[in-house]
Amino acid sequence: MTDIQHRTIHTNGISMHIAEAGEGPLVVLIHGFPELWYSWRHQLPALAAAGYHAVAPDVRGCGGTDAPPEIEAYSLREMTADMAGLLDALGEEQAVVAGHDWGAPIAWHCALLYPDRFRAVAALSVPFVRRSPAPPTQMFKAIFRDKFFYMLYFQEPGVAEAEFETDVRRSLRIFMYAASGDAPRGLGLMGKPKDARLFDGMPDPGEKLPAWLSEEDLDAYTEALQRSGFRGPLNRYRNMDRDWEELAELAGAQIKQPALFIGGDRDPVLRFTPSDAMKATAPNLRKIVMLPGCGHWTQQERPAEVNRELIEFLNGL
Repeated sequence: MTDIQHRTIHTNGISMHIAEAGEGPLVVLIHGFPELWYSWRHQLPALAAAGYHAVAPDVRGCGGTDAPPEIEAYSLREMTADMAGLLDALGEEQAVVAGHDWGAPIAWHCALLYPDRFRAVAALSVPFVRRSPAPPTQMFKAIFRDKFFYMLYFQEPGVAEAEFETDVRRSLRIFMYAASGDAPRGLGLMGKPKDARLFDGMPDPGEKLPAWLSEEDLDAYTEALQRSGFRGPLNRYRNMDRDWEELAELAGAQIKQPALFIGGDRDPVLRFTPSDAMKATAPNLRKIVMLPGCGHWTQQERPAEVNRELIEFLNGL
């Protein structure tokens, strides 16, 4: 197996930890919440073996990367600038960018804001959607009304942090299980009473972890998030309305680069962000792949299928 190397680079005013493997055309892999570079552990060696330089950073606020204290430091403008600066730090003019969960909107916006730097984009779990007619939190409040919705719960600084950080390992175990393809449908991300907490109604799998998530995997996430805390990762959610205001010029914009989308047919996120709309917003969308029985943690739950699709997409560019 190709060794994964680690180092720190400097980009957009912060120090960023990256994991990397291989040589060849650059592929940047952006993780989501509540994750790290580690969520791409199966892809780094596979892409390296296929002839690519695969680089998975810890995004700002996570793992070994700096965590600025200001909420506004986690806007899409800042996080896409981090990725453009990553290319500069590596001495590369262009890259293919792939993202999962919150990493997917970051990847889509890298393609929109830096079209000369990011020549193609692959997204996992979160499709590209047009700018909403009103700020996202207003839309969510209108849709969910007197019901719980996790993105609204994450808005108040300190509230979700306190719940996650009470027992980090337990929190990660419950959250990752609940959004996976192994859990019963509808476990706690939305629809319960508005005054509920995130983990209310979510079962704890205990020692019966899904096959794709080992105790060692959980150790890696727990150690990093115990050290960094959850404020940085959660601050990404607290910028949705700011992104809506700051990126108004992207209303109606299309993803012109070659694109790939991979999702799981049991992913709860795809219940409110349908992927079919991308046929209009990404005219060069090469393929939509829906993995049967797969939940939200796409590249971890189905590494072989994701690796195959990513490499086929990259080889076809």
